[in-house]
This record gives sequence, C-alpha cells and structure tokens, in this order.
Amino acid sequence: MDLLEQKRLLRKEAAVRRTRAHADQGSAAATAVAYHAVALAQVLTPGWASGYLAMQDEMDVLPAILALAANGWQGCLPVVVGKAQPLRFRAWTPGVKLTNGVFGTRHPADGAEDVRPDLLLVPLLAFDRTGYRLGWGGGFYDRTLAELRNSGTPVAAVGVGYSAQEVDAVPRDHYDARLDWVVTEDDIIKITP
Repeated sequence: MDLLEQKRLLRKEAAVRRTRAHADQGSAAATAVAYHAVALAQVLTPGWASGYLAMQDEMDVLPAILALAANGWQGCLPVVVGKAQPLRFRAWTPGVKLTNGVFGTRHPADGAEDVRPDLLLVPLLAFDRTGYRLGWGGGFYDRTLAELRNSGTPVAAVGVGYSAQEVDAVPRDHYDARLDWVVTEDDIIKITP
C-alpha cells in the first residue's frame, strides 16, 4: 500500500476516533488542554501564540489561548491564503471581528495586525510519540512550519488533540513537519529528536 493510501485510511479511522473522543470528553478536555498549554509555555519566552477556531470535532483551543494571554502571551489566528500556501497569522483577542475564509475557516478580518507566531497550537487527526501528526492533507501546517523554522527564529509547534488520537506511527514523507510537543487532555508529551 502506498503512502497516500495509508494516510487516507488512517484519516478515516482517526476521524472516527476524534468524533468519539469529542463526544465523550467535551469541554472538560478543552479545559485540561488549556491547563497543560500554560504549563508547557512556562519553559518558553512569552510572545505570539497561535490557536485556531475548532471545526467540527477538533479540540477547542480558545480556552488555551485565553489562558496563555492571562500569562503574558498575545493571541493570533491563522489565515488560509490559498491552496499550497503557508498560513499567515493575524492578531486576535476576544471581540476582534472575524471573517469567513476558505475551507470553512474563520479568521481576523483584513486590517488586523499581521504577526509571526512563536508558539503554534496545531490541530490534528492523529499523532505519534515521535512528533508526527496527520491532518486533513492540505499541508498547510507542514508548509508553515517549514517556512517559520527556516526563518532562523525559534518557533514551538504543539499538536493539540485527544489522547484517543494517538497511534503507534503516523505514515510520513520527507515534507511532513515534526511537532515539538503534543498536548492532550491527559498529558504533555515532549518530543525528543
């Protein structure tokens, strides 16, 4: 079975796992993730922290962004610029006007400050303990992390999901970007090279 087929099958299975975990855990998981995100961020210098607006049954990271903001971080959200393009980021606080983006996303409207995140909370369908994640297949976060890491300024990539989304090994290729941590409702997992 080729890599694309392996990923396709795992996406299907992982989506079912995530749906179940979301139904079972609900907002309690988001609260636990916020606690873990703040604990993890204690080893970092506060700067810009990027979250995302959860779609469907993704882990809700807004409580984490708000908790990070209460601990000296500034919040931002990703903007999908176009197919096969890295994400861009705009400053966000509660009450900032949001606009509809592509693929059902929402982000701060034009005119919001463009920023470079220092910490990214990254959605996922599946993850493994070597730091690889499986997303929906658009490659947005892989391109974004490559661009940010190539800039020479440190960036911390934190996969965020339910513990039920862990798998033994995520199928990967050379372009798949590795995470630095994974945070679930149960744990903070530091990825070691």
